[in-house]
Amino acid sequence: MEKCWPAAALVYLAGLAVGVLAVSFASILIRLAQAEGMPSLAIAAWRLLVASAVLLPYAWATRRAEIRDLSRRDVALLALSGLFLGLHFAAWIASLGYTSVASSVVLASTGPIFVALGSWLFLRERPGSLLALGILMAAAGGIAISWADFGRGGDHLLGDLLALTGGGMVAGYLIIGRQVRGRLSLSAYVPLVYGTGMLTLRAVLLAAGEPLLGHTPAAYGLVLALGLGPQLVGHSSLNWALRYLSATFVSIVILAEPIASSILAYLILAEEITGPTVAGGSLVLAGIYIASRAELAGTGRGS
Repeated sequence: MEKCWPAAALVYLAGLAVGVLAVSFASILIRLAQAEGMPSLAIAAWRLLVASAVLLPYAWATRRAEIRDLSRRDVALLALSGLFLGLHFAAWIASLGYTSVASSVVLASTGPIFVALGSWLFLRERPGSLLALGILMAAAGGIAISWADFGRGGDHLLGDLLALTGGGMVAGYLIIGRQVRGRLSLSAYVPLVYGTGMLTLRAVLLAAGEPLLGHTPAAYGLVLALGLGPQLVGHSSLNWALRYLSATFVSIVILAEPIASSILAYLILAEEITGPTVAGGSLVLAGIYIASRAELAGTGRGS
């Protein structure tokens, strides 16, 4: 049995690598869909629509009793979680129309930092010194990226702010997920949240007067790939890996996503990666790493 573990470990690591790589292609597919003239809100809606179309029938077929037994409180929390998820995709995908892939993906990855801040402000959970250090490093990195982008024009700064907003929305999604996931299976939770997130984006589309339909075949192909690849394959692989690898290890490996996305943008989109973005991004990722280790180790909170 002991001889099987190295091979099994390689399988788990390969699955995790597939998940990170698939998620890293999201920004590239979004940029290409935007180039086809599809609005950012429509791209976000289609991403969750494709994923929901696959997952909701499966959830209803396999988790029908669990879904029917949901309390009103859980239904409300799921709706709120989906709202945050939809707004996250709306803000982050919109940011890619204004700033670089590197800046956008790094700043949108600050969700764990906002979770720590939210827990401090709203749950009265005082951050310990290690967690505070991570927050300060990530904040300094974000300021460095935004300061450099400010010199490149207001559009780049707007993109940075939208990406940060996306990171903040993820925090709400994660905080709620911590509460609901203890009572609901993953195969029931994820489809319901994706579905409510999709409905949120559909409502935003209607309010903004932007069309969901009427786009080019290439644009539809790109958002189909976005929903099946980064959303289904990527996120499913990451969740699968959590069954076999520690949450600490998985959370650290996921920090490779901004790096991989930036490299892909350089290779596929010929997008320049500036020195300030590299320096600021390194600070942000280091801060997230430190904060995540403190949070997951249980040492990030003060007594």
